[in-house]
Amino acid sequence: TKLPGTAAATREARVLNDPARQRDIPVELYLPANGGQCDAGHRCPVALLSPGYGMAHTDYGFIADALAGAGYLVVAVQHDLPGDVAPPDGADLVAARTPMWQRGAENLRFVRATLAGEYPAFDWDHLALVGHSNGGDISALAVKESPGFASALVTLDNRRYPLPRDPAIRVLSLRGADFQADPGVLPAAGEGAICVQPIPGARHNDMNDRGPGWLKARIAALVVDFLRNGRCGNDAGAAAAG
Repeated sequence: TKLPGTAAATREARVLNDPARQRDIPVELYLPANGGQCDAGHRCPVALLSPGYGMAHTDYGFIADALAGAGYLVVAVQHDLPGDVAPPDGADLVAARTPMWQRGAENLRFVRATLAGEYPAFDWDHLALVGHSNGGDISALAVKESPGFASALVTLDNRRYPLPRDPAIRVLSLRGADFQADPGVLPAAGEGAICVQPIPGARHNDMNDRGPGWLKARIAALVVDFLRNGRCGNDAGAAAAG
């Protein structure tokens, strides 16, 4: 699903296989229109995109197309496969879901290690991680487990895993209006240079291709403006902690 005025990126569906874990990792590559201008002397940026739990990695084309239009190679990564055991419900959701997040973080590391050799004209040393909900939790954990793995993190309403307070990584968190994050997920005043951007009227479950056009346009604009220009939104509700 592309936004009006946004050219859809050239897409390539692949399935990577991690032999060490005997696990397939479906990915969708969105190739930037300016890819022919990328080379070893001018490496173009890369974003790894992680879906929410129960969503497909192809359900966020509006973000992928917007980033590809801004010159990014976007790799959307499917973390949940048929046959995976669902995380148990319980009082301690973080403990229950941590193994799933760790599996997703390992997926991201494997995707980078595999594709970096195939696409040397892109900057795999300064990744941007983008994730919705559970995909945002996976991305935040990946940064915590592997410092230096990414230079920027964007989460769409992740609710469970704390955002990194590392000054070496730029962080944007877009927040919906219908759910609150768990305590400690979002920064308190003075905890790192994290951009927290509420989107009034946004629903958690609408932050994908099936959401309303106004919301997709808003998310895409905020994500691109943050990653390309370093801006923390332009609403009165935008707040950068720190």
